[in-house]
Amino acid sequence: MKFIKYSLSILSIFFLVFFLPEISNAQKGVIRGFVYEKETGEPVIYTNVYLYKTSHGAATDINGFFSITKIPIGDYTLMVTYLGFDTLKMNVTVMQDQIITKKLYLEKASYMLEQVQVTADREEARTETRTSVIKITPKQINKLPTIGGKADLAQYLQVLPGVVFTGDQGGQLYIRGGSPVQNMVLLDGMIVYNPFHSIGLFSVFDTDILRNVEVYTGGFGAEYGGRISSVMDITTRDGNKSRFSGKVGASTFGANVMVEGPIGPGGISSFIFSAKHSYLEQSSKVFYEYIDENGLPFNYTDIYGKISVVGSNGSKVNFFGFRFDDKVNNYKALSDYHWKSGGIGANFLVIPGNSPVLIEGHFAYSQYKIALEEETTPMRTSSINGSNLGFDFTYFFGKDEFKWGVELLSFTTVFDITNSLGLGIQHKNNSTDLGIYLKYKKTIGKVLLEPSFRFHYYSTAGLSLEPRLAFKYNVTDNFRIKFAGGLYSQDLTSAHSRKDIVNLFNGFISGASNVPDDFDGEEITSNLQKGEHAILGFEYDLARHIIVNIEGYYKNFSQLTNINPNKLLDDDKYPEESQILTKDFIHEKGYATGADFTLKFDKNRLYLWVVYSLGYVIRKYEDIDGQVKEYYPHYDRRHNVNFVATYVLGDKYNWEINARWNYGSGFPFTLTKGYYPLVTFMDGIYTDYTTAPEDLGILYADLNTGRLPPYHRLDIGVNKTFTLGRYTKLEANVSVTNVYNRENIFYVDRVTGERVYQLPIMPSVGLTFSF
Repeated sequence: MKFIKYSLSILSIFFLVFFLPEISNAQKGVIRGFVYEKETGEPVIYTNVYLYKTSHGAATDINGFFSITKIPIGDYTLMVTYLGFDTLKMNVTVMQDQIITKKLYLEKASYMLEQVQVTADREEARTETRTSVIKITPKQINKLPTIGGKADLAQYLQVLPGVVFTGDQGGQLYIRGGSPVQNMVLLDGMIVYNPFHSIGLFSVFDTDILRNVEVYTGGFGAEYGGRISSVMDITTRDGNKSRFSGKVGASTFGANVMVEGPIGPGGISSFIFSAKHSYLEQSSKVFYEYIDENGLPFNYTDIYGKISVVGSNGSKVNFFGFRFDDKVNNYKALSDYHWKSGGIGANFLVIPGNSPVLIEGHFAYSQYKIALEEETTPMRTSSINGSNLGFDFTYFFGKDEFKWGVELLSFTTVFDITNSLGLGIQHKNNSTDLGIYLKYKKTIGKVLLEPSFRFHYYSTAGLSLEPRLAFKYNVTDNFRIKFAGGLYSQDLTSAHSRKDIVNLFNGFISGASNVPDDFDGEEITSNLQKGEHAILGFEYDLARHIIVNIEGYYKNFSQLTNINPNKLLDDDKYPEESQILTKDFIHEKGYATGADFTLKFDKNRLYLWVVYSLGYVIRKYEDIDGQVKEYYPHYDRRHNVNFVATYVLGDKYNWEINARWNYGSGFPFTLTKGYYPLVTFMDGIYTDYTTAPEDLGILYADLNTGRLPPYHRLDIGVNKTFTLGRYTKLEANVSVTNVYNRENIFYVDRVTGERVYQLPIMPSVGLTFSF
């Protein structure tokens, strides 16, 4: 692994130093600007803008921005093509060192040619490294069965390669061996600490407000820091700048509303607001009484709002905020579980008049509080709050780009639990991080290179140097080889029991200091969690409408921190005892390795998405005897299969049938070896053990040596759209979750032996009115 570290460092520094001098090269003409939908004012993302009959062109980014540089003097025809819109053509004259800024508006096509599809996917596959990254749009999310009457990001994330989820109840996502705290979630640049509700079918994000989601399952670039496994970067769309519009929906699970529109005349400002609320606790007593006569008390309320102001040249600023609540009352072994999350922030984009640079920035404050009380264990609580401020600068040189940025993060974590022996672990810490990164994208013939380097300073642990590299080789127009890797670090630690099968509670700890000084005889000099990634992949276009992607990955988690399950004594009172028995936290190591296969078919009315993932996740820890042992964490799933199919019917494309089938091999869990009478010694040394009350003690087998039965589930849905007017329509949907009523185990009560299952067959009906 040291060889990988040194190689990445040398390669990243070499490419950065070698290519940076190009920044000072003299510019020829530049055409830059934004592409918008004329009807709504929303940016058109990832479409091609080019000069007709030349090799000069660029793709729009997440803001609809494009920049075509190094253009020779002359007259040209500027063109924009995008599926579902009329082709735009514009005559332009380019002069030496001139910067031309344009705002381009695409009009929806008056008719669709069923046999012809023009998309930017093929061009993007050749011009972007795209290793271990999946880009998701609302259109893709809507191809899944609309469970509970509403398509949701959480449901789509579950079908991605390398993603494992723990189930319908309390479902969390584990991405290529990483735990939830090792996955960074960003909403318009703001950090969101828990994006999923207790009922694992729903995220906190309303699909109607999303513009784009980029999920990096590993090997991400230096613009992201502070996490060692994955990144989910979510961008919301602006409100409609032309007219007031919205959606209102209701189903057997809950209700939602979204409204948007311009603010004042001129189409320069807009707003968007969304809210969704679950009334499943009440409706389940009517529709799903067969599951639990007391109802399904999964309650949540999500609110999001955004105001956008756009300048004459496309520069803009957004102000946004959210409030997410989740609560479960008296369900199964839970007596009370709830969390709250909220935040406010702003981001901006600036196009300087006479400079080819693109300037972006963000500022945000967010907080998260969680509490869990179970029938058999003391209450656990945790909170985190803080701010993040960042600036990014992008320079364009033909097909090449140079980007650098700086980010400042400051947050406070509070953590409080009591273990099964009555010993408390309380931790509060204030942390400040500073990150600076450099990234260069270079095209050399058929080769794409993206070296990057991050300098990340932790106030609790010092400086971390993190070289990263992405690479793609276009062997042919239809076959591509790609690689990504790098070094990663984070200060945040999650707090949960290794014996939990499903983790509802994920607390946050920063600057964990009460840890052993060594691991397996090696001195530990930093309390950071550290990881190294290496990912190799292949893309092959079997046909015009069929794409195959294969990726193999290895994530080495060279240093991890976890709650110490073996703590028996207070560190202050027994300083001479073994650290394994006295420290609040322990060190662990491990790795995740595997391979993901995906096949996508998208033609006319039929969409197919097939995913197979093979994965191994190993953790190493020291037991109370100081011996290093291995175990499989509770989310280690060897085989995972997803099959998604969507078919559109009707002359007006107003009927849609979709289905999703998932299979996952069984999760590990700790077996029970036996039981014994446990004397509690409530009166201390004065306890008469012959008459003292006894509890039931449990003898556990080795950690996670058992396996639950495999999980599989089929969901289907049917949607019908009724067009009522130019802007008004009614969407009706019927869906069935767990069609063949598979009894997937949620957990087994160790004392009674009772099996508790995840959600059985659940039909739902929903209506959505758009205006």
